Amino acid sequence: MRIANLSGRLVLIRDGRAVDVERASGGRFSAEPQAVYERWEEFRSWVAHADLPTGETFEPAALGSPAPAPRQTLAIGLNYRDHAAESGFAAPEGLPPVFTKFATSITGPITQVTLPPDGHTDWEAELVAVLGRRAERVSEADAWSHIAGLAVGQDISERVVQLAGPAPQFSLGKSYPGFAPIGPWLVTPEEFDDPDDLELRCTINGEEVQKGRTRDLIFSVPTLIARLSAVLPLLPGDVIFTGTPAGVGLGRDPQRWLAPGDELVSTVEGIGELRQTFVA
Repeated sequence: MRIANLSGRLVLIRDGRAVDVERASGGRFSAEPQAVYERWEEFRSWVAHADLPTGETFEPAALGSPAPAPRQTLAIGLNYRDHAAESGFAAPEGLPPVFTKFATSITGPITQVTLPPDGHTDWEAELVAVLGRRAERVSEADAWSHIAGLAVGQDISERVVQLAGPAPQFSLGKSYPGFAPIGPWLVTPEEFDDPDDLELRCTINGEEVQKGRTRDLIFSVPTLIARLSAVLPLLPGDVIFTGTPAGVGLGRDPQRWLAPGDELVSTVEGIGELRQTFVA
């Protein structure tokens, strides 16, 4: 199953067409995309038994984030060994570094992003997981049952602000407007042959800058759910950016930053792509 946010309305994506959920359900489910996660199991059951219409064609540019207003957004740092190495850090053990991306930075899959002045703006392609059930002290074995689905994410990062001051400002430097595109839709775990082994790719103006597989995550999606939920409850609709592989601009010699006119394309196998263009 694939669900999406089309012009602010919850839709199912079936054979490349969009089925409006509120209309198809006769008002049983809200048009608000974020609201579906509070009734996720009921929604899944309805989809499995509903006689759904064919749906309508749509413009990809009208898609928003499938989780546009999570109560909690948790982002994971240094979760691939090659990225930890290029960043000059040891690989984490026990618990990974965790920060947030503030909700106003969340956007859809096809956007134009304004570069902060005098900044060093970097790219980080990531797999995103969205919660479908409250998770509190969940075991790794049970973790996937708490995940509504997976999406593509970009943890766009302004490194000057992120690394300024006596202590790093990770959350602030990663939360400029448009710095958290998510999409193009949410794909439920059973749609994948192996949801723990998906390829990620990232290109700038057609040049490949990142390529990795989620099997190389230090803390897999189930491990993240278990470790995080041991500290705090994860709520339906919460978003987890799971980390980025090597190839970011910060780790290059010389370092490289996004510039006006650049087109950034981020892809996850079996899900789709994000496409960001940058302006001054």
